[in-house]
Formats: sequence, C-alpha cells, structure tokens
Amino acid sequence: MTVRIDRRSLVLGGSMGLGALLLPGGAHATASLLGARGFTHNVASGEPGPDSILLWTRYVPANGADAALAVELSETPRFERVVAGGRAMARADADFTARTIVGGLEPGRWYYYRFAAPDGAVSPIGRTRTLPAGPCARFGLGVFSCSNLPFGWFNAYAHAAARDDLDLMVHLGDYLYEYPRGTYPKLQDAVKGRIIDPPGELLHLADYRLRYAGYRADPDLQRIHQLFPMIAQIDDHEVANNSWTNGAENHQGDEGDFAARKAAALQAWHEWLPVSDAAWSRYEIGDLATLLRPETRVTGRSRELKMSEALKDRSVLEDPARTMMGLMQEKWVTDTLAASVKRGARWQILAQQTNMGRLFTPPDALSLLAADAPDYLVAYTKGGIAATKAGIAGNLDDWGGFPASRARILAAGEAADADLVVLSGDSHNGWAFELPGTHGRAGVEFGGHSVSSPGYEAYLTATPDTVARMVRGSSPELKWADTSHRGYMTIEITPDRVNGEWVFMETVRERSQAVSGGHRMSVLRGARAFAA
Repeated sequence: MTVRIDRRSLVLGGSMGLGALLLPGGAHATASLLGARGFTHNVASGEPGPDSILLWTRYVPANGADAALAVELSETPRFERVVAGGRAMARADADFTARTIVGGLEPGRWYYYRFAAPDGAVSPIGRTRTLPAGPCARFGLGVFSCSNLPFGWFNAYAHAAARDDLDLMVHLGDYLYEYPRGTYPKLQDAVKGRIIDPPGELLHLADYRLRYAGYRADPDLQRIHQLFPMIAQIDDHEVANNSWTNGAENHQGDEGDFAARKAAALQAWHEWLPVSDAAWSRYEIGDLATLLRPETRVTGRSRELKMSEALKDRSVLEDPARTMMGLMQEKWVTDTLAASVKRGARWQILAQQTNMGRLFTPPDALSLLAADAPDYLVAYTKGGIAATKAGIAGNLDDWGGFPASRARILAAGEAADADLVVLSGDSHNGWAFELPGTHGRAGVEFGGHSVSSPGYEAYLTATPDTVARMVRGSSPELKWADTSHRGYMTIEITPDRVNGEWVFMETVRERSQAVSGGHRMSVLRGARAFAA
C-alpha cells in the first residue's frame, strides 16, 4: 500500500531546531554545533522487527546533565492517538545521543514518532516502519555506501528520501571518512562549503564524535534518517582505511594504539547511528526474505596481504585460516542461510561491505592510464596485471583476497539451496556478478556505486564504456559494470523475482535531485543468474 505523507507535518514540533544548518551550504556547521542546545540532529530509526523499532535522537540540555526523554509513537503524523511509547536517556557520556527500542507494534506498518524533553522541547517528527510478518507481496530497499562529504552533496540520499516505493534503507558502510582536510579529496577538489571537522585525521573519541556531528548536520542525510528506518553496518573508513581486526593501512605507529582507536571509532558509531549493540544480525522480511547483516571488518578479518606476498606464495593467499569475518561468524552465516530456507523464506540476502565477485585487471590496463599518471598508480596497475596472469583477483582488500573464506560462504548457500542475493558497496562503482558455487551457480551480486566518493572515472582517461568492456573481458563472473556514476541502488523483492536498479545522479558537485538514467537487472527465483 502506498502511503501518502503529509511532509509538512514531519517538520513540525522541532524545538531548538537546525534552520540554519538545513540551508544549502550549511553542512559545515560543526562549530555552531559545539554550542547547540536542544534537539541538535533531528531523529532516526533502525533495527526494525515485525513488532519493534529502535529510535534515536540527540538532545543537549542547557545544564549539560543527563536528560530523560519521553517517546511517543502514533499511526498518524498529528498524533491524534498515541499507540506506543517509552523513555530514552540522553547521556553526557554518550555525547548526549539517546536511543530506545519500542515494542508492541504491528507488523508491516508505518509509524510516526517524536521525543519530548523535560523542558517541554519536542523533537522533529520522524517516520518509520516495522518489518512485515507472514505473506508479503513486495518489499523495497534503498542501498547506499561510500558517502564522502567534501567530495560532493549527498544527492542520492535526497532522491531516495523523496520516493514512496521504498520500505527500508540499507547502508553498507563508509558512512563517513576518517581522513584530514586536504586528503581525499585534495583541498582544490573539495566542493565549496563541504568542510569537515576536526581538520586532522580521526584518532580519538572526540575526533570521531565531531566528524559524525558534522556529517549528521547534512540536510539530506538527516532527511533520509527522519523518513525511513535504516539498517547500517560499518566498513573500513568508520575506523581507518583498509582496516582489519588488529590494524589498518591508514594507521601508523606514531598514531597510538590501534585497539584504542578502534574502540573509540566503534563507540562513536554506536552513539551516532540508530544501530544495536549486536556486531551482526538478521532481519526476517515476512515470508519473502531473510536479510543478513554480517560484520566483515573489525570482528575477525585477517590481515590484507600485499600483492607481492600473494604473487610470491599463492598458498599464503589460499590459506583456509584466512577469513573475512572469523570462523564463528561464518558458522552463523551458514546456519542462518539454512534456517531461512527451512522456514520457507524465498530469498536469502547477504548485505555486506565489499565485492564478493572477482575482478581481474585487464592485461592491457596500462592503456587506460594517462601518459602522466603518477608512479604509484602505474605500479598498482602493473601489480594487477601480474595478478591476473597468476589467476589472482586484483583487489586483495575485498573477498578476492580471502578466497577460502569466500568459497565457504558460497558453498554454504549452495548446500542450503538458498536463493542467494549478495549486496555490496565499498568499490565506488556499479557491478553485477554471477557467483559460482562448488557444483554450479551459488547466487548473484548487486554491487553498489558510491553516494559521492569518486570511481574509476577519476583515475582513468579511457571512456567508461571502454573501461567496463575491458574489465568484463578479463573477469568471467562480471556481467555488467558502470564506472562513472554516483548514486544508489534499489532492490525490489517479490516472491518470484528480485529487481535491482542502479540510480545515477546527474551530479554531486551541486545540490540536486536530478538523475541521468540508470540500469536495471533481475534474477528469477531458482535461477541464481541474471535474467536475459
């Protein structure tokens, strides 16, 4: 059923609001946020179940003490009748963020919610939705990853938030970036007004908190959180680039203890997003699907190999002990896939962070580079070409660097007779893979492009069509690619078909909801391959 939203009502009731911050150009508002009082960052919801939802807000009282907030839910935006509620604590030791899980709700239903403070201040009104139970004819996901604020506007969030055919948002990671100003992007490449704080690299709890405060001041990010529940998972940049259990590429010895940095990053993540404390979880979408949210970065991931190590000794790369998520979590994925099939769910959706399909560097990839390409890019490309000749995927930070772990997950789906659909982000480009099992096809993968982080188009001089053709030619599992657009994906789940669409935003350099086309692909139940 399509719900018509009284959108004006969703911005009523705000006290100590963000009027100045919601103007175009207002994303650089961190300085003013330091002294803000009241409900500083709107509202958000997540972790939906058939009868419960997690609600989030941030409230800073004038006296700087903890504050008990009242929570109300209604089936209408004007709250003629309150149907559920509870209390949430905005605690100083949690950066004044507050979250609570409200139960006793009806499945598959839209709800409106708000928070009230002891001083009479009332938050903006949010909208959220519980998961369906039992027979379900259709369910729509919006899928996002890699939103780098100085690289551009979050137009993908704005466009998705205006839709009425989506039920749940899924963020696959790189919700923010840890780099200092002037690093990815360079200062001359940053969009005017999209300034990040603190100016240095994120290392400590105060750093991560301040960066979240700045990102969460973005009006389009606020809007999508206000109107839809979101399931979110971290990737690497919420901690540090190419992170794993005990370290990261972007963590040096003079930056302190990595364990302390990781703990600070995870604390800020749990404070500022509407997420539970569970490192991984599953969500039952009626009889349609089970959505699995694994954690593939900081719980059990082995160290990423250098390409020189993999080329020197292939057995090191293929070591069965190397894993993306740890053996305990692999068992959870295996058991959850089997349980989902047993209960009669028609689809098993693995919403995780990096490409599971293997990408191989084209043998003539050097022809894609500009004549004055930097030495590091030339060396990286040569390493990828050597890897292709050795039968090794070109990116050892994704599942291609953990072949035994990948094989176990795909074999688990095949053994369970799952209709496996993998969702992935991280790469900034759009991909469609058919994933092989031990005896046949194990499933398909929809790889999502980024919200704003640049893709291959920023580094290669060849046309996008040429790049996509060459990568497809060297990568047998790859069935489609786009290497030049920013945006988001939608996944429409029906009993007999899953339809995926890559939505291409026209620009991220200016604030706009204009699109420049897209691409659609589908998989039929039982086929485990894309429809012709």
